[in-house]
Amino acid sequence: MYNLSSSVSVLCLLVSGASAFAPATTSTAKSTSTELSMSPESDRRNFISRVAIAGAGIVTGSGLTTAQPSHAFGGGLSKVNARLSSYGLPPMAKLPDGFSPLLEIWGKGRNRFPLLINFAHPLDWVVTLPSQDVNGEDGTIQAGEYAKGDTATLFVYQDAGKVANVGEKPKSFFEDALIKSISQKGANIYQDFKVIKTETTRGEYKDQEYVIVDFKYTLLTGAGFEVQRRGVASVTSVGDAVEVLWTATIAARFKKLEPNLRSIAGSFRCYADGLDLIAPRSDVADDFA
Repeated sequence: MYNLSSSVSVLCLLVSGASAFAPATTSTAKSTSTELSMSPESDRRNFISRVAIAGAGIVTGSGLTTAQPSHAFGGGLSKVNARLSSYGLPPMAKLPDGFSPLLEIWGKGRNRFPLLINFAHPLDWVVTLPSQDVNGEDGTIQAGEYAKGDTATLFVYQDAGKVANVGEKPKSFFEDALIKSISQKGANIYQDFKVIKTETTRGEYKDQEYVIVDFKYTLLTGAGFEVQRRGVASVTSVGDAVEVLWTATIAARFKKLEPNLRSIAGSFRCYADGLDLIAPRSDVADDFA
């Protein structure tokens, strides 16, 4: 159950037009680029005021209104792009048919640093988000059709720290990052991990590098079975970590699912600049004091 303080925290990213960033736009004859710039302190005060006003109005006779989990800021592509624009970030491209956008903060708990996570996933996939408790935030952002073994999962590899020029790293670097990603629940659930190929791409914001990684491994189930799996991941580095969005399915379904997995990985964008000023921070321990 969400409490009032948590809901008002979520509102920090829901208030229309409210942002601690002022988009600074420069235009040329052929293109328009947008960069994040810090607004004056008075704009920050206005932002906080708007959040307070919205927080006072969200309580109704039926309880509290919270964000929809399938796309955290509500609405479809146009609303997600409006929110990205309000932060001075580039919009998502046109989605493949049958896909839904996701825009969510990882790191609302004080035990983590905040990241803005953006990607697309099939419309019928179930989305799960991190949980908050007295110890801070736990879990990750994930979408999937779990009964069929199709998943897309965010992993924030903090031990790696900030990595410059991630696209220049050898295959062994991506093997380490992906092994860490798939073994979050234990180191003995896989074997025969292999990176098949890598391809460096660049995002729309600050020419940020994203490395698309094809990989495969054998999953060892609790019942003693071995399941061959194939996947496609996108790896980048912002803030003080390496961020991995890895997608995978069973090998028998890979040929059918490959276009979807590549669309998910290709849509992944991760931002860290200035989020400490706009991300809602949850200190659940205060609620139990």
